[in-house]
Amino acid sequence: MSLDESANHSNAISPDSGQPALDSPRAWRMALAAFFACFTIFGVVYSFGVFFKPMAAEFNASRAHTSIVFSLTAAIYNLLGLAAGHLSDRFGPRRIMAAGAVAIGAGLCLTASADRLWFGCAAYGLGVGIGVACWYVPALAVVSGWFLKRRTAALGVAVSGVGCGTLVVVPIAAALIQRFGWREAYLMMGAASSLALLGCAWIVEAPPVHEITLAAPIQLTAAMGTQDFILLYLSSVLSSVSIYIPLVYLPDFAHNRGASQVAAAALVGIIGAASVGGRLGLGTIGGRASTIGLYKATMLLLGLSYAFWIGAHSYATLVVFALVMGASYGGMIALSPAVVAEIFGVRGLGAILGALYTSSSISALAGPPLAGLIIDRTGSYLWVAAMAGGCSLLGYAALIPLKARAIASIDSSARSSAAE
Repeated sequence: MSLDESANHSNAISPDSGQPALDSPRAWRMALAAFFACFTIFGVVYSFGVFFKPMAAEFNASRAHTSIVFSLTAAIYNLLGLAAGHLSDRFGPRRIMAAGAVAIGAGLCLTASADRLWFGCAAYGLGVGIGVACWYVPALAVVSGWFLKRRTAALGVAVSGVGCGTLVVVPIAAALIQRFGWREAYLMMGAASSLALLGCAWIVEAPPVHEITLAAPIQLTAAMGTQDFILLYLSSVLSSVSIYIPLVYLPDFAHNRGASQVAAAALVGIIGAASVGGRLGLGTIGGRASTIGLYKATMLLLGLSYAFWIGAHSYATLVVFALVMGASYGGMIALSPAVVAEIFGVRGLGAILGALYTSSSISALAGPPLAGLIIDRTGSYLWVAAMAGGCSLLGYAALIPLKARAIASIDSSARSSAAE
């Protein structure tokens, strides 16, 4: 059997097999389910900025201590994503996703009943963190398995739910807080998110086929020991600080400058909307231009965007910051898997990405609490904005030596084996 015949035999679905075809309308239902799941989970997570101030006031807590709620959540879902993917492969995605739906709803409802900050931190961090972990990586794995020719487009649709959820859910959360209070808002969001995610889990099905593997995956430990991986990891730690800080503190800053609570929350929504454009636009351009060059450019732009926050004298300037920051961050997230593939190849890509994404847990645990400590001590958000922008610029500097590697997708021994 030739190489082409072997690949076609593995990837094609016979009409008599009783299995659905890849790239079919049924496959697009999986992409839409992943979109709405990302819409829900990240709409919840990124709305924390509008809950930040009322929670700090309720518990008489400092900004540094209150921000730990968000930091713990982001650290948990970044660390547990890889494990959730393995569990999804073993037990099926629907069970893991249903467990995540229950976890996120329970976490929000328990947070609403918290009488102390530490309890709210544990309830929100564990509930929402585990809920996001059970959904994000498994959902993207499901979409990848249901598509072949349109995989990039389908994944673009799925991850655009992150930005759309930020755009829609954050203002809704602010309006709920303004009318009912933060505890009642979390109760309503907990019930709504669980129901929405359970509906998505009911739609999701495990992929119908497995693609042929023509060579052994790249060893993760070998990849992690390379200079390129170290540079990418360091750069990701630094740039993630720039991403998390405005999601937590930008609404509080705008509200202190005279913006209404809803208008302040809308800034995070604008970041989400701009990130959708960055994910879809730069992700598409990345297939026609230097992917690594574009990735470096987005990180540089992310750092430079903070000049608008530092020099902000009006709400309009903060809107410009949100637009530029969101577009650059969205493009950077969309390009990162392609950058890793360009450097290390596509075999073993999931494991390498999973290891790389643990870098965000470091940023989540360190960035927002440190920023809160600076604000509590100095009373100024400008030092925090300067720190966030500086981190991204340092991340860009770390990427300067990074270059593409010529990696053969299939080695000669694998070709011989497949041909036999």
